[in-house]
Formats: sequence, C-alpha cells, structure tokens
Amino acid sequence: MADSKREIERKYEATAETRLPDLSRVAGVSAVAHRGVSELDAVYYDTEDLRLMAGSLTLRRRTGGSDAGWHLKFPVASGIRDEFREPLSDTLPRSLAGLLRSRVRMSELVPVVRLRTARDVHHLLDAEGALLAEVSIDTARAERLTGGSGTAAWTEIEVELADDGDPALLDAVEGRLREAGVHPSASPSKLARALAETAPERERKRKRKRDKGARGKAGQPTAGDHVLAYIRHQSEAIVDLDPAVRRDLPDSVHQMRVATRRLRSALRTYRKILDRSVTDPVGDELKWLAAELGIDRDQEVLDARLRSGLADLPRTLVLGPVRSRLRIWSVARRGGSRRRTVAVLDGKRYLALLESLDALLAAPPLLPAASHAPEQALPRAVLKEYERLATRVGHALELRPGHDRDLAMHDARKAAKRARYAAEAARPALGKPAERIAKRMKTVQTLLGDHQDSVVARDALRALAVQAHAAGEPAFTWGLLYGREEAAAAARERELPQVWERASQPRVRAALEG
Repeated sequence: MADSKREIERKYEATAETRLPDLSRVAGVSAVAHRGVSELDAVYYDTEDLRLMAGSLTLRRRTGGSDAGWHLKFPVASGIRDEFREPLSDTLPRSLAGLLRSRVRMSELVPVVRLRTARDVHHLLDAEGALLAEVSIDTARAERLTGGSGTAAWTEIEVELADDGDPALLDAVEGRLREAGVHPSASPSKLARALAETAPERERKRKRKRDKGARGKAGQPTAGDHVLAYIRHQSEAIVDLDPAVRRDLPDSVHQMRVATRRLRSALRTYRKILDRSVTDPVGDELKWLAAELGIDRDQEVLDARLRSGLADLPRTLVLGPVRSRLRIWSVARRGGSRRRTVAVLDGKRYLALLESLDALLAAPPLLPAASHAPEQALPRAVLKEYERLATRVGHALELRPGHDRDLAMHDARKAAKRARYAAEAARPALGKPAERIAKRMKTVQTLLGDHQDSVVARDALRALAVQAHAAGEPAFTWGLLYGREEAAAAARERELPQVWERASQPRVRAALEG
C-alpha cells in the first residue's frame, strides 16, 4: 500500500508583488527560515469527463522538489486531504489505481493539465527549531492538455501545517496574512483553478447557463425528487467508501454494506415512484454486493463477540489453549474473507453495478406517483414497511423457542431494517414523524440483531468445541460460552413483546397518516 499522510493546508490569493509579512510575530513561532526556490513540474490525470475532479480528488505525477513521485489526494474536510504517495515511475502504480477504481472504472486516465510551479519556501520554526508549518509563495503556470488548449498563470500563497501540528497555528498565520491584505483563495486547489481558467469559452458559457438555470428553478420538491436524492446519496457513499474498504479502515466494510442495503431498500420500498422493471435488476445486484461484503463484515462482528465473551469469563473457567485456538480460527477466516472482498471490488460485475446506478440516476424511471407531493406519497410507503414488520414480529412471537422462531426473528430483523431505512429516506420530507419511526425501528432492529448474532455465535462455538475435542483439548469453555449465548438469546426473546409495544405507539402511525 502507498505511503500516506494527512495534509492540512490553506491557500491565499497573491500577486508577483506580494511579500510575506513578518510571521515570526505569530504566537508560537520563534523563527522563519528561508529554504530557497524549487522548480516543480506536475502532470495531473483524470478521465476525459473529469470524474476525479467531480469528487474533489487529484492525481498527479510530479518531478522536482523533495517529494517527486505519484500523489493521490482524497478530500477529508475543507482544507484537509489524505495524500497517498508512490515513487516516480512511468505508469500509474497499482496501489493508486485500486484506490481510484470505483470512480475511473473502465475509463482511461489521461493527462488533463500540466502545472509548472516556482515554489519559494519558508519554514516556521519553534524555539527548538522544529518545523511548525511551511509557507510558500507559488508562481504557477498551467497548460491544458485535454478538453482544451488554454494556458493560465497566477501567484498564490500556500500554508501547510507540519505533521501533528496544531491547527490553531493556521488561524494565527491567517490573521497576520489578512492584516497584510492577503485573503483566502476562492479555488480549492491548483488543479481546480487551472481547469477553470483554461476551459474553452463555450464550456464556460454552458456552465454559466447551467448555474443560472439552477438558480431559476421554481416549485416544491416532489416525492420523486426526495427519493432520487436519497438514492444518489447512498450511491455516492458506495463509491466514496470503496477506497476505505481496500485500505481495511475500521468500520469501512460495515458502512459500505449499510449504504448498499439502504439503496436496495429504497428501490424496493418506493416502487410506486420508480419503475420496478428498471430497478429490480439493480436491486438484485445490490443484494449480491451486500452478501459479498457480509462475508467480511459478519466475520468481523463474530470475532468481536467471541472475544468479548471470552474476556468476560473468570480465568479459572478458561481451560485449555482457548485464546490461541480462537485467534488462529479468526485469522484464517478473516484473511480469506478479506481477499474475497477486494477481489469483488476489482471485478467487472461490481463495476457494472456502479455504471447501472449512474444510468438510473441520469435517466430515472419515474412513475406518475413521483410527481405527487412528498406528504402524500411517502407516508404510504413507510406505513407499508411498518405493516410488514408488524406481521413478522407477530408471527415470531406465536412460535415456540427453537429453530423456527430463530428464523422468524431473523426475518423480522430484516423487515425492521427495511422499515427503518424507509423512514430515514422520508425524513427530509416528513420531518419528526419519520424520525420517530426510524428511531423506534432501530430499537427493534438492535434487539433482533443481537438475537441473530447469538444464533451465529452458537454455531461457531459448536464448531470450535468440535475442533478442540478432536485435538484432545478441553471443550468445557466452548460449551460454557455456548450456554451463555443461549441464555442471551432467550432474554432477547422475552424482551421483544415490550420493545415492540413501545416501538409501535399509535401516535407515530397517526402522525404519518395525518
């Protein structure tokens, strides 16, 4: 994996005549050291339709300076980006290509801008001579390589915080710059400015026309507008989370799976608004992706549950090499699921799904109900999911404890998720009533989820006990953990009637119906 660092910086407008004020007067800065001028030459890459730029990503191959090589930057927040670096090479390194795959897909990356910069560097140092921040005056010359042939030139000041530096320093430096008449840049990055200033005039006219049209739109959002906004948000979440999953960041698989499920749930719940003949095939592919992500996520949840259960036992009840067996078992299963997840994200089927989501949003298959007011169309869809959940909870409560009830409670859990997601999707339009239902459905989902986790844990504990017995190890501890999980499941079953009664308060339903 490529080297990475968090970049925290701010940019300011400048001219060739701009001079830095005395920054040694900034609190905490003891000295300003001039480090000379570097000549940087960078070529920025993107697809022809600028997909990376649309997501505020930048990819460049740069020579000159102290960090020549390939640089890929992902936005984190305003002025904060995560940068991934690889050594200089003729072709894009595979590690960076993987992080871009959800956006680039099968398209080709082409050089879009060449940016040559004369960088006059100054270091802000503390009393011990440690670097606090780097301040540079950049004289930039941009040349458009794709989608035009224009050029542009400008000067800007860039202030980048040192690793592990205090962001308050940037505020203090900005105060001194403003006193000297220097103000923040209107452009978020050099590439964004280069693309804007080198765009052909016809492209600028189209942009001005689009912006004017967007400002001139009138009328209230329809039910279709709300549903499509939710679908777009979840689709973007899948694309945005893809690099995090590849990097194995905490909770990334879970979040990507949740976005996939939310998206599929919306397509199914709001089938009176979107044509099923178009959305059902997409929903089938989303179900496949959620299942593939579940292999990794479910193992992650199971590992945590088993480790927690073992940690809660008194040491006198842990007989045999229990911890080492659990660790070996977890590593073997987790390693296989991890490799499979990355293979799925590299596969053509996944990329085709992303393309189909783009196509759906570009030409949404709206039905007549999509033009209705949200207050008219959305509550009916939410209530339908609520009724489905009520039926499944009632069925589960009628069954005796055992395998059939376990299955029924799992079905109810899936219905609770769908009801919750339906309410969440409707929340921007319906407000508090939808928010209340979402919270209550989450409570039901949590209880049913804990019950299902105990079912899965018992299956795993039985398998571990069999392995331990076959190896001549004591199986006592595995059996003890099994019994505790069985008791936990029984407790959830006893709690369900009360939890469901609280979650299904009539006033919530009445609020949606009214």
